[in-house]
Amino acid sequence: MKKIGFVTPWFGENIPGGAEALLRGVSAHLRQTGAEIEVLTTCAKEFQSDWGVNFYKEGVYNECGLVVRRFRVNKRDRAAFDFVNAKLMSGITISAEEERVFVDNNIGSDALYGYIRSNSGDYSLFVFIPYMFGTTYDGCAVCPEKSVLIPCFHDESYAYLKLFKERFSQVAGMLFNAEAEKELAMRLYDLSRVRTEVIGTGLDTDVRYDKERFVRKYHIDEPFVLYMGRKDAGKNVDVLLRYFAEYKKRHQNSLKLVLTGGGTLDIPFSVKNDVHDLGFISIQDKYDACAAAYVLCQPSSVESFSIVIMESWLCSRPVLVNAQCEVTRQFVIKANAGLYYNGYHEFEACIDYMLKHETIAGEMGKNGREFVLDNYSWDAVTKKYMAFFKDLSEAGI
Repeated sequence: MKKIGFVTPWFGENIPGGAEALLRGVSAHLRQTGAEIEVLTTCAKEFQSDWGVNFYKEGVYNECGLVVRRFRVNKRDRAAFDFVNAKLMSGITISAEEERVFVDNNIGSDALYGYIRSNSGDYSLFVFIPYMFGTTYDGCAVCPEKSVLIPCFHDESYAYLKLFKERFSQVAGMLFNAEAEKELAMRLYDLSRVRTEVIGTGLDTDVRYDKERFVRKYHIDEPFVLYMGRKDAGKNVDVLLRYFAEYKKRHQNSLKLVLTGGGTLDIPFSVKNDVHDLGFISIQDKYDACAAAYVLCQPSSVESFSIVIMESWLCSRPVLVNAQCEVTRQFVIKANAGLYYNGYHEFEACIDYMLKHETIAGEMGKNGREFVLDNYSWDAVTKKYMAFFKDLSEAGI
């Protein structure tokens, strides 16, 4: 095979985001197999930065053991984009003209597309991640016969854009993180001529954890529910806080809620002493927290994989997920490694069940660990990626 170019709007060793972490892991492990991997990205810093500003100088870098080619970003009408994007974030249907405003003023790089066009013969495939950015929308149109998407779809307003439906139905391949994500894509797009497969992301499964070490370090020796990730309303963490406050109002027990990760949200006054916001913690502390938790809660309804529930399972602890998220709910059912809730009363019932059935909760956690080891070790996932790419290349793309 020739080179494989991963195309993404931004790239860096420490920038946040699930798709960003997936790209770092997949590209690095493919490189370890001997495959020639490059990252093609823009000079923008990260998702939270101004997409029209070149933070890096254009050029070729060596980062994370990979060749990284950075290209200058296009000028954009940020105000026009933000106006349309606000509608999409609120679930408001937009017009065809507004769809065009969204894609034309997204993050993009004509210099990047020109490089793909001029050098396509040097690459077997171009792999675009994630779906909603201009680097994917415009990039995959340069040579769709060599284009593969790792879309990281959620059931959200962006996925329903007609321009995306037209464009993404023309690529050569599409890889998914979960079966539910593929089912969503099959409902939204015509993928009859697109080769598809569910692979997911790999995880470092050789983890060590010590729950007593977490208790000693953070002085939290009561049973607790753990949340790991960005603390904002988009992840339903505000709902989790309301549910926990209601639970404590109805149950005068010692249960605590531990939050880790970036972002800030107002903690209800009634549970100020029962919520521990630890902010960013080390990787080792994260594993120790998973092991010490009674259950990890993933309240988000828009996940395409959710690494944190896999990390909890690697530490042999069960998870509690939002039933409205088809991806995490299917994972829980398939692994038999947790419970799911729809609304407060089911949340309360699930917490009570876990607390009253400690042995069963422990068995769920063990089931989850076996599920991750069987399906999401980096060795297993990397082999699947390479087989998929090889088949596409040998098909004459």
